[in-house]
Amino acid sequence: MTSYVSEGRQAASRYGLAAPRRAPQGTAGSQLGRLAGESMEFMDHREYQPGDDLRRLDWAAYARSDKMIVKLYRHEVCPHVDLVVDGSRSMALPGTEKRRATVNLAAAVITAADNSGYSHRAFLTGRGCQPIPEGWEQAGHPRSGSGSSERGAGVFLPAFALDAAESPAESFRSLPPAWRTWGMRVIVSDLLWLGDPLELLLAVSQRAAAVYVIQVLAADDLTPPHQGNHRLVDSESGAAEELFLDAAAVARYRGNLQRHCDAWRQAARQTGAVLVPLVAEELCRTWDLSPLVEAGMLTL
Repeated sequence: MTSYVSEGRQAASRYGLAAPRRAPQGTAGSQLGRLAGESMEFMDHREYQPGDDLRRLDWAAYARSDKMIVKLYRHEVCPHVDLVVDGSRSMALPGTEKRRATVNLAAAVITAADNSGYSHRAFLTGRGCQPIPEGWEQAGHPRSGSGSSERGAGVFLPAFALDAAESPAESFRSLPPAWRTWGMRVIVSDLLWLGDPLELLLAVSQRAAAVYVIQVLAADDLTPPHQGNHRLVDSESGAAEELFLDAAAVARYRGNLQRHCDAWRQAARQTGAVLVPLVAEELCRTWDLSPLVEAGMLTL
């Protein structure tokens, strides 16, 4: 069986990451920037944009040109993507393709970053946002020396246990990711946790070049059980309850889910983030990444 990571790499093999919409623009280019890490060495100038740090204004350049000009430093022109994967139990919902879709999307994002020459780092939520060990994206790759796709999957999957009891919102509060300033930020999650999405996206969008939220829902998330007696199990806590679902209960579920998703869409609009909803089963059937192209995240 083809490993999850190999599927993701293959799906994204012809894609790159689009240039971030809010990235500082200059003539230094990505080649020089990506070699230098977090150096504060001066690199270039660009015109002032609302929200820029006023301490970066070059007053000498303003005196010469009568234009508001800010200084760019090496780490600000380095193309970089930070990926955060929701490690909560709902991302591995039994009987669905959510785990497969989640892991594959993570591999696809990193493959697109490699294709575009972006540096990258990945985090998994759980007890805070913990860095995923480097090299995970090479598991199952023909050049990784794994020997077989099954061995590659076995090496890769432990990094994505997807069994955390802590919600992503709690993880961001207890130990936020070590974001790269002015990097692209990508979150892969079902977004099915309690909390204010605006609060989280405001924090994520601070000094970010672009923010993309890929919502991965299973068909079972979107379609509640039919009317009748059911044993419902909370995927996060494991608690089970015997319930009779009538038409009113099913309607309440649909309405609550719609309002929850609407709140995320509104928060994304307010913060400039881009929300891309995907259905796990549809994604794993076709591996069509065109929704990410249409959202402006990927490019051919």
